[in-house]
Amino acid sequence: MWALLLVLLKAACVCFVGMGLWVICSHFFTTDIPAAISHPVKLRVLHCLFQLLVTWGTIFEKLGICSMPQFVSFVYNRLPSKQDPDVVVKDLRFGTIPVRVYQPRMSSCTPRRGVLFFHGGGTIIGSLKTYHLICCRLSKESDSVVLAVGYRKAPQHKFPTPVRDCLVATVHFLRTLDVYGVDPARVVLCGDSAGGGMAAVVCQKLMDWSDLPKIRAQILVYPVVQMMDFRLPSYQQSAKTPLLSRNFAFRCFCYYMDIHPSWKSVVMKRAHLPVEVWEKYRKWLGSENIPERFKKRGYQEVPLVPYNEDAYLETQQALDLMNTPLIAEDEIVSRLPEACIVSCENDLLRDDSLLYKKRLEDLGVPVTWHHMEDGFHGVLNMLSMPYFQFPCSTRILNAMVHFLKGL
Repeated sequence: MWALLLVLLKAACVCFVGMGLWVICSHFFTTDIPAAISHPVKLRVLHCLFQLLVTWGTIFEKLGICSMPQFVSFVYNRLPSKQDPDVVVKDLRFGTIPVRVYQPRMSSCTPRRGVLFFHGGGTIIGSLKTYHLICCRLSKESDSVVLAVGYRKAPQHKFPTPVRDCLVATVHFLRTLDVYGVDPARVVLCGDSAGGGMAAVVCQKLMDWSDLPKIRAQILVYPVVQMMDFRLPSYQQSAKTPLLSRNFAFRCFCYYMDIHPSWKSVVMKRAHLPVEVWEKYRKWLGSENIPERFKKRGYQEVPLVPYNEDAYLETQQALDLMNTPLIAEDEIVSRLPEACIVSCENDLLRDDSLLYKKRLEDLGVPVTWHHMEDGFHGVLNMLSMPYFQFPCSTRILNAMVHFLKGL
């Protein structure tokens, strides 16, 4: 019996070491680290660790044990998090939606700003715990009440559940601002990555809710504002850049939209949508809207091809404004509140930020824009990892705090 256990233990160790070596070798053959990235070795180590989690998660998914996102989230949520004595933290529920409220411990004689924070993670990972330190610092440094929303995630809860959870939590918060000592005239929606896209969507959805306080501003950190085109300049330039490769972004897309991965080649050729759809939205989505300086690292125009009707039927939800707020009509976008947009040069989603920035500015919406030349996707969340922080992580948080203090 003990001999069998010893053999199994040795086999497990060999398997674990072998998987680690495979991930490291694969990293050097399939990953690009741009020269502008500070601390490239640190990013390589971080990416290898992440890929190791994804690889083990994929194995467990194929074995029917759990989904890849469940495994990655399980590990992430076991990472230690610090408490700040200057911030009072409360875990609550708005109906079935878990939320976490952060309030500066020092009392205030006037109502504070309120910040609704929607976390990133491609709608499949990320949680209240993994964003705890960011929300804590945001509350303390901007002297604001921060409400983080723990929306349900894919693949268990697919579109539109996550974004609807964010909308429901926002409406509940706006109706109870006095409970948290929040100024109704200074409520801000904020999020990064998928959470940034949700902040943009919720902002648009609340435009005509006359019985609720108006949103004062939106802070969008490398947001997802379109799910139509995977061949924009930044999607080509940063296709192999950590921490969000084009392959992993498409995988998140499939989990969230309940799309079979076999449609990947069709989507990458832009054959999943009719030519007339591309022509209709080209005025907002076309690469000509991206300044030329952002194409210098390489870009090849992808010609339009006849669409695959079966692929269109499966992926047409990408045209829903809850997935692609970038294509909302001018009448909606022109009435949006001012925005602070943060983009990173070495980020697959860089052009989402640039396109949404242009749409807002063209329609007279004030935009404060911060572009991180040494930034990459997910760098803000590195603030939660003491050994993997990058200089631009702090600069992004400082930009958010500075914007909030100006409201």
